[in-house]
Amino acid sequence: MQNIDIPLHDIKSIVAIEEHSLYYFLGLVSLALLLACGIIYLLYVWFKRRKAFNIRKEHMKLLNAVDLSETKKAAYAITAYGSTFSEDSPRHVEMFKNLTSRLEAYKYKKSVDAFDDETIGYIELYRGMIDV
Repeated sequence: MQNIDIPLHDIKSIVAIEEHSLYYFLGLVSLALLLACGIIYLLYVWFKRRKAFNIRKEHMKLLNAVDLSETKKAAYAITAYGSTFSEDSPRHVEMFKNLTSRLEAYKYKKSVDAFDDETIGYIELYRGMIDV
């Protein structure tokens, strides 16, 4: 039998090796996750602001789409949608008062005639004054 206690000369003892790659990987993943969350939040805010309902813009579209051939409905619609812009400036206040006083003749009757040229001119002037 051989002796098992033979000394080993070329094998060294175990040495602790400092390995930081796991920490680098976790830091990189955390940074990427934080960046992705930031981008998602910015896209959410951008889409939310883009889709926000703007009552002035909507009333501007409806006011420009009013059919002047239906006099009674048009008079009510112009009064309703035009009131959104009536407080913009002193000019708008005065113009809206003039316009509503002219439209009164077309509102409260059972049957009304078509708008006269002067009233149509006031309507078009008021439409042109509005800015959103």
